[in-house]
Amino acid sequence: MTFKVSQHESSPNELARRVSRETPEWTPIAEEAARAARVLHPDRYGMPRPSHRRVLTVANQKGGVGKTTSTVNLAAALAMHGVRVLVIDLDPQGNASTALGVEHRVGTPSIYEVLLAEMRLAEAAAVSTASPNLLCVPATIDLAGVEIELVSMVARENRLRQALTDRALAELNVDYVFVDCPPSLGLLTVNALVAANEVLIPIQCEYYALEGLGQLLSNIDLVRAHLNTSLHVSTILLTMYDGRTKLADQVTTEVRGHFGNTALRTVIPRSVKVSEAPGFSQTVLAYDPGSRGAMSYIDAAREIAERGAVMDLPPRRDGR
Repeated sequence: MTFKVSQHESSPNELARRVSRETPEWTPIAEEAARAARVLHPDRYGMPRPSHRRVLTVANQKGGVGKTTSTVNLAAALAMHGVRVLVIDLDPQGNASTALGVEHRVGTPSIYEVLLAEMRLAEAAAVSTASPNLLCVPATIDLAGVEIELVSMVARENRLRQALTDRALAELNVDYVFVDCPPSLGLLTVNALVAANEVLIPIQCEYYALEGLGQLLSNIDLVRAHLNTSLHVSTILLTMYDGRTKLADQVTTEVRGHFGNTALRTVIPRSVKVSEAPGFSQTVLAYDPGSRGAMSYIDAAREIAERGAVMDLPPRRDGR
């Protein structure tokens, strides 16, 4: 059984429809080949642009759940498929900057200067090596002390929102903004929640990952009540899924039962390739585009893009 990808196909689902489970031609190998074609030829399988610019904060105070990994790989997947994306690295460790191949040594223009209003957003943004459609505002070690500097400032929780004005984002011509948060519920994370309309929560498929989720949701409710009425949890992404364990299935079932359609259909499998990629300053899509991890992130990014294409215009981030 053979099949080929037409040079003129534009619909990302066309190949999947032709190699469907309902036809005698479907095989697992054919399905994987169809997915590989979408990875190797992203220009033929473009993702839809959103109905409006989306600003998503990627947050979870528990460390090691895949916040940074998910941020950079979702952003790279969207950018590879024709969508303009900005990643703001709000974690002093600077791991998102590393994965996107953006310099973040001391003295590099960064989000630190933007938060202190010493630099415009466009001046700090750098083009990622992952894609010309992907920009990143890096984090330097200076960011580790910014919370102390912000404490005495008026409206300290609004510093990032003041930087992410419609005019500033229009200057960069981006469709999506992903804010990668540190693993805490401190002032940096509060700034990220105030600046965004949406929250994307990565949840590791393990029991401990669920324990801190209630505190995060409570903080989101507080921010929505007092600082940003448009904030809502729009996306739940299940990460580090290990199909060999019953626990992973139990966590998945519990999360889907509680959050419903907010949880993406795609789950990110536990993958060595995903873990290795940052060591080479790459996303997994560049490091091993045919791996299960890369394909899963592309599927998740497509879900996000398809939802964004039909999403209603949200209220302004100032609550009006």
